[in-house]
Amino acid sequence: MNEDPREGTEKADAKMEEKAKASEEDLKVKLQEMEKKSSENYDKYVRAVAELDNYKKRAVREKADAIRYGNENLLRDILPLVDNMDRAMEHACNSEDFNAFREGLKMLQQQLLSCLQKHGVEQIEAVGKDFDPHVHEAMLQVESKEHDESKVVGEFERGYLLNGRLLRPSKVSVCRRLNKEDQKNCEEAMNEAENN
Repeated sequence: MNEDPREGTEKADAKMEEKAKASEEDLKVKLQEMEKKSSENYDKYVRAVAELDNYKKRAVREKADAIRYGNENLLRDILPLVDNMDRAMEHACNSEDFNAFREGLKMLQQQLLSCLQKHGVEQIEAVGKDFDPHVHEAMLQVESKEHDESKVVGEFERGYLLNGRLLRPSKVSVCRRLNKEDQKNCEEAMNEAENN
């Protein structure tokens, strides 16, 4: 029972060929799976890019709308003030009662201030407070014995904060105490003026 060595080689070659075909089939199946997965991933990528592009466009549109219509609530709250001012003007033209007109203006002012407060605007209290360069703008210095140094003694224009952030500084006059030499010179000048 001697086998032909060629027959053994042929069997080995057939087995190798069979393995190669099986391996080739496995590779084809794996390649098809990878192509399918690659196609799915590319589809996901294209959708993600499209979604990102749509998001960018929507964000730009929403920002433009926020800028364009951002004051809508404030303006809606101010419109009744305009109506009341129209009524006050109509009443002022038909009436001689100045006190009633003045009271009406005070009511309008209070209504406007409460509307502004509702939207985060608050007045800066200045007179009698220490000068603060963060919220006050000094327009002039006033020499005074009655007030402490660097106290706000007068207000030319009221300042406002918007949600704690400076909207407009208060324009104020600030006390400057007279030192003894300045006080003496001032008294001498006043005495001379009285004598003349």
